[in-house]
Amino acid sequence: MKAFFWLLLIGIFINCTPLAKQEKVVVIQPFGEFSNSEAKLIFKEIEKINPKVVLRKNIPFPTETFYKPRNRYRADSLIKFLGSEIGKDSVIIGLSEKDISTTKVKNKDWGVMGLAFRPGNACVISNFRLSKNNKTEQFHKVALHELGHTQGLPHCKNKTCLMRAAEGGNPTDQEKAFCSSCSDYLKARNLKLVKTALTNI
Repeated sequence: MKAFFWLLLIGIFINCTPLAKQEKVVVIQPFGEFSNSEAKLIFKEIEKINPKVVLRKNIPFPTETFYKPRNRYRADSLIKFLGSEIGKDSVIIGLSEKDISTTKVKNKDWGVMGLAFRPGNACVISNFRLSKNNKTEQFHKVALHELGHTQGLPHCKNKTCLMRAAEGGNPTDQEKAFCSSCSDYLKARNLKLVKTALTNI
């Protein structure tokens, strides 16, 4: 009888103990003819800090996301498509070699390197506007920037922080890592984007 009593107490304790937050899975979804080798590089870089990462096979751009007047794809429409493709335990990032755009204030079709809903479960990045000399490193930084937005991070005023606003340009070569403030914010989330110690990318 005593053994049963203790087993009952243990069962109640286990059921009442709050579960630890499950780390989110980062899903990488290349679009169109995005380079498989570049997709694998992004996969490896993200895997270093967030082991739970999946690289999917390339899929065609959804036809409804194409903006014919400018011959590019609408980033907001791509995000909506991506967000419907995963569950609550994941964050998905789309990779594009084509130019992407969104609406910004009075500009109906503003070209961007990346876009994310903040907070959200999806983002998309493009290497179309990146420097040819340093494209891989810049692309990795843009990926972390947009993934940071999905976790609720706003733009940062620190000029060397990965969350710096592009402001119509490409400042990625000046960015080093998440600043201490942004890093602390991300460490409290269940998506790993920073290591325990702040390091340069």
